[in-house]
Amino acid sequence: MTATNPLLRDFDLPPYSEIRPEHVEPAVDSILGDNRVALQELLSRPAESLDWSTLVVGLDEMNERLSRAWGPVSHLNAVRNNPELRAAYEACLPKLSAYATELGQNADLFAAYQALSLSPEADGFDVAQKTIIEHALRDFRLSGIDLPPAEQQRFGAIRMKLAELGSRFSNQLLDATQAWTKHVTDESLLAGITDSAKAQMAEAAKAKELDGWLISLEFPSYYAVMTYADDRALREEVYVAYSTRASDQGPNAGQFDNGPVMEELLDLRQELARLLGFGNYAELSLATKMAESTDQVLGFLRDLAVRSKPFAERDLQELRAFAADHGVTDLQSWDLGYFGEKLRQQRYSLNQEELREYFPIDKVLSGLFAIVQRLYGIEIHELENFDSWHPDVRLFEIRENGEHVGRFFFDLYARANKRGGAWMDGARDKRRTCLGTLQTPVANLVCNFTPAVGERPALLTHDEVTTLFHEFGHGLHHLLTRIEHAGASGINGVAWDAVELPSQFM
Repeated sequence: MTATNPLLRDFDLPPYSEIRPEHVEPAVDSILGDNRVALQELLSRPAESLDWSTLVVGLDEMNERLSRAWGPVSHLNAVRNNPELRAAYEACLPKLSAYATELGQNADLFAAYQALSLSPEADGFDVAQKTIIEHALRDFRLSGIDLPPAEQQRFGAIRMKLAELGSRFSNQLLDATQAWTKHVTDESLLAGITDSAKAQMAEAAKAKELDGWLISLEFPSYYAVMTYADDRALREEVYVAYSTRASDQGPNAGQFDNGPVMEELLDLRQELARLLGFGNYAELSLATKMAESTDQVLGFLRDLAVRSKPFAERDLQELRAFAADHGVTDLQSWDLGYFGEKLRQQRYSLNQEELREYFPIDKVLSGLFAIVQRLYGIEIHELENFDSWHPDVRLFEIRENGEHVGRFFFDLYARANKRGGAWMDGARDKRRTCLGTLQTPVANLVCNFTPAVGERPALLTHDEVTTLFHEFGHGLHHLLTRIEHAGASGINGVAWDAVELPSQFM
């Protein structure tokens, strides 16, 4: 099994080109079985032998093996989705959820962490170690360790169902995005749309063996129509299709409807929160975050609204007046981007499309790398000859004073079967292993920019440049960490931006 299943082999970077759907479930089953045996053996030791090295690092080793197999699968499900992989991914979600609940409700494991926290050894722990123990004890309680058996069982069932619903929500959104296209054969309908955007639409049509142009709901295509298309009816049609995706409204009403999924998610989250003694799910969510209460969060948001609304109303009035001067007296949502760009051009002589010429991707990357080199004293070099999930993916290495620090993948362009948005996730954590060797971190940085067309390089908008810098900041957080304990290195141990991070362990 190990020899033929790439997910069970020891590897440096994941062998993406070798991973097949049929590898996924057997690998997960094998590792979960091994981990359960290893955990039982660990907890059968005398209590006094369960120190930091045996308990915390021992669990890190188990988690690492599972993450090294499941991480690439979860990543591929987000960036190269297909029905077979999706089925294999979803088959494993309940198993992983059950395993996570087992760990969180293991009374012997909880007792071992409690004992370690009170041991003389703990007096010498550094800040990261103390934080890891504190968070572990907190997470046991948030996993229902104090609940009666029947409620623990219900907690596990809810967690399993939430994992299923989360995956279904993402899948239906992806499917709804890909289900709608508009085939255009009359170029006059595309008046105002930039040549680069039309070239991309022509490439999309060609890929489907169609003539003319193909408008899709992938963001580069949607953005081009909403910002530049002179045809108001076209803007409305694309806007409605985009904003009603995966709902009971719009051109594909009910086909991928996430409304019932959302209702069930909300009901189960409320039940989960009540089981753990919280008034609502927002309170449960804040248990791992900096904000002290829901009132504090709502107070911040309401104060922000009060301060922002007058400026937003002023801007909207200016935009309505500008649109009226151009014959549109009933400004609608599908007009905002279009007239906003026109007003920007008139008032500031600033054309977002013309700015693209200043941001070819390689120039942006060289500028980004030069900035972080000045800030952090690191060097970044591109690597060749690596295994990947798509030909457009690039791999880079970070060095500091000539020493290897970490590596990161860039997957920058929109394409079919890839989740929308932009995100960063940790592909491997920095940590000191049980053998004393230092494992260096690896990160995935994913965006959905407009790809290159023909000989023309990929050109970014200013917003895309800021998105790239934003995601790279997350990447640096993960890659430049000085902490060598897995539970607190990089992005671990802090409340993370769940919108950006695809689920690994639900």
